[in-house]
Amino acid sequence: MTFPLLPLISSPTETETIAKYAVTGKVLFPLGSVTPSKHFVHEYGKGAAISVDATASSVNVDKAVELLNIGIKQLFIDEADFELLISVAGLPSSRFVIKCSDGASPSPKVLESKASLLFSEPISDSDFIQFSAGGNRPVYLQSSEFTEASAVAAAKKGYIPIINASQLTTESVSCNSNESLIPISAVFIATLTTDRPDGLYTTLINGPAPAYTALGVVYSSKESIAESIAVGEGVYQSRKRREELWYKGKTSGATQKLIRLERDCDSDLVKFTVEQKDGTGFCHLENNHTCFFDGDLTESKEATGSGLPKLDGTLIKRFESAPEGSYTKRLFNDESLLVAKLKEELDELIEAGKDKNQAEVAWEAADLLYFVMVWCIKNGVRLSDIERNLDIKSLKVTRRKGDAKTAYVETSSSQPKTVEPIVTEDLYRMKIIDSKTASASEIEASLTRPVQSTNDIMKLVLPIIKKVQANGDKALLELTEKFDGVKLEAPVLNAPFPEEYMQISEDMKEAIDISIQNIEKFHTAQLPQEKVMTVETCPGVYCSRFAKPIENVGLYVPGGTAVLPSTAMMLGVPAKVAGCKNIVFASPPSRSTGRLTPEVVYVAHKLGVKSILMAGGSQAITAMAYGTESVLKCDKILGPGNQFVTAAKMYVQNDTEALCSIDMPAGPSEVLVVADEEADADFVASDLLSQAEHGVDSQVILIGVGLTPKKLAEFEEAVKRQACVLPRREIVHKSLAHSYILLVDTYEEAFELSNKYAPEHLILQITDAQKYVPDYVENAGSVFVGALSPESCGDYSSGTNHTLPTYGYARQYSGVNTSTYLKFITAQNVSEEGLKSIGKAVMTLAAVEGLEAHRNAVQVRMDKLGLL
Repeated sequence: MTFPLLPLISSPTETETIAKYAVTGKVLFPLGSVTPSKHFVHEYGKGAAISVDATASSVNVDKAVELLNIGIKQLFIDEADFELLISVAGLPSSRFVIKCSDGASPSPKVLESKASLLFSEPISDSDFIQFSAGGNRPVYLQSSEFTEASAVAAAKKGYIPIINASQLTTESVSCNSNESLIPISAVFIATLTTDRPDGLYTTLINGPAPAYTALGVVYSSKESIAESIAVGEGVYQSRKRREELWYKGKTSGATQKLIRLERDCDSDLVKFTVEQKDGTGFCHLENNHTCFFDGDLTESKEATGSGLPKLDGTLIKRFESAPEGSYTKRLFNDESLLVAKLKEELDELIEAGKDKNQAEVAWEAADLLYFVMVWCIKNGVRLSDIERNLDIKSLKVTRRKGDAKTAYVETSSSQPKTVEPIVTEDLYRMKIIDSKTASASEIEASLTRPVQSTNDIMKLVLPIIKKVQANGDKALLELTEKFDGVKLEAPVLNAPFPEEYMQISEDMKEAIDISIQNIEKFHTAQLPQEKVMTVETCPGVYCSRFAKPIENVGLYVPGGTAVLPSTAMMLGVPAKVAGCKNIVFASPPSRSTGRLTPEVVYVAHKLGVKSILMAGGSQAITAMAYGTESVLKCDKILGPGNQFVTAAKMYVQNDTEALCSIDMPAGPSEVLVVADEEADADFVASDLLSQAEHGVDSQVILIGVGLTPKKLAEFEEAVKRQACVLPRREIVHKSLAHSYILLVDTYEEAFELSNKYAPEHLILQITDAQKYVPDYVENAGSVFVGALSPESCGDYSSGTNHTLPTYGYARQYSGVNTSTYLKFITAQNVSEEGLKSIGKAVMTLAAVEGLEAHRNAVQVRMDKLGLL
């Protein structure tokens, strides 16, 4: 108990009070307020050690065991219960605090045990030395009459005062507005000693669980400690300017959240446990997370530390912002794949152990732990949570028998187990299907995409949606700090945008300007040719249609670690062309700079965007769908994103409260290339690989028309040669492993298979490709005609839009275009001649449907005009 005070909190449901005094690292609950459950410590402890006060009533063995087994650190009991619980039942004495009778000394058995002691009034100094075993046994003092002076005096003598939280405050002595409250900082500071001439306390700064990394050493004063507790942040004493406190990160934004405050056994060293802002370090050298030249921040996207804590940090970053299609993202998305990998790695670990090969056991154990951590992060569990459970398990005072469940026990058999050999395919090789010899089911399988499920993701997304709906801007700021590691003053950047937010090179400006010009030219041509289209459907009946822009549109531009000005252009230009009144961008700020991607801000400036929501993920989608204090409610939301963005978009479009539509469903990127004997093998390979590098769940398909074995070999060689030198070759390898080459004899067969697949990108590297467009193309997001039309041109600068339907949705969806931002309104003008033409038909149909008022609306008019 290194913080010399134990807060007594009346109920575990007082979560705000628990959080307020978590800096002490411990909390005491009355027995009557505790309902034991498997996860009690996680639900109410918030990382603090939980003790339970059962001194008011007798506790039987079963109840004591139940409390200790769920992770209660210590159980406070009356001395009368000591014999039963410890001497008879044999429960570990170190887990108990014994309340001693007033004026009586503890029994010899109590003093021989490792139990802590509790008194209701101070004892003599000599007794204290004896009962505390020279400082090795904690001694508590509980009184309802504690004042600041008496609490400080007790702590200075070595007691741990137990004080009701209603009598405590985290305010410093100088700022305490209620003199009846006891500042916990005063109690802590009173116990400290120092031999330094300047009166400062040497201070060790540690990171939080699970790594508990030593970040560096600083110095504290009484004033800095009190201020740190009051503000809940790392505040230290400046040695150069003794009149000033050093608020860590106040100018840089790299603040520290104070988790816990402790002192060492001699009370001359203070330890702060702090949560450093993600992506920043404690050291003044920018490359270091700690002051010990670790170099962990050389790449800001990397997690800090080593071993499991580093893996934990890396995986949570990848879970939040890994690019679609990456291997880890696929593991998070595809539960069946992850389960298979867990089973595979466990089997490999078992096999390595059978061979008694220590190096292989360590290697395979690391592999298994990797996939175990992916599973945990996917389900919202961090390494610190796992370690917390391990700590709880270590606190159990009873043990199970230990036998495995029946389903996992091998039955004896005279027949040895056979292990299926693992077949490793050649790197960068696609499966080949010949339509002449393959079955219909084999061809069907080659055109089948992996199953996408948002059920698990929706469980994580819904609480975020509800939080933003309830708390608006406040929730956005909290979630941006949590997920993006950036603390903002306001969630929205309004136009006109500051120049310093758009500092990009002239080459980049020119590239963006050219691309915007081409995209705008193509999308302007898509506007309706006439303001009002009118058709006289029969004499005197004039039907018309006119287009109006959707007023408020929200455009999601992925960001953070990515730079995607192309997406900003592809979404923003057609919105501008359509005439949308209010265009809102949403893009998360960069972890490293705390600002938006400057290229995206420049695009927003060029397109007249009204504001940019500085947030990402499902929280950004929610804010645009429902609106907040600062974010304009949007009528339609468009743009690509990760699984959280997709899940949020699917949710809001089905919520009538949101009244918000979206562009289209989304899936992994894909390409289908049709190539014949005349196609350039290098061109074909480059087109396949440009999509395969998106992610391991991306799919690429090559349909070869009339290929000779020699030409097919050329394609395979070109793919392998180009792939092996790509930076993302590991992703490419895994993507190609579930991609196919389909061999057909005719172009008609090729287009039949392509239309069945409905690819996002269709590339035609065939002789006289133009003659097949549009007649042979039924389903595709965008078509790239001829050998010199790579998909990359459409991604950036040719003028077509790269926001396209994936996952087969090209059967019913178009890519983003000008009409995406328009709504079409119809009108009709019926003259007397027109009413005469259609009036009787309307009346007859209304009558048969039983809608008399409909029929009458026509009849009264025709009666007055004498048309009946």
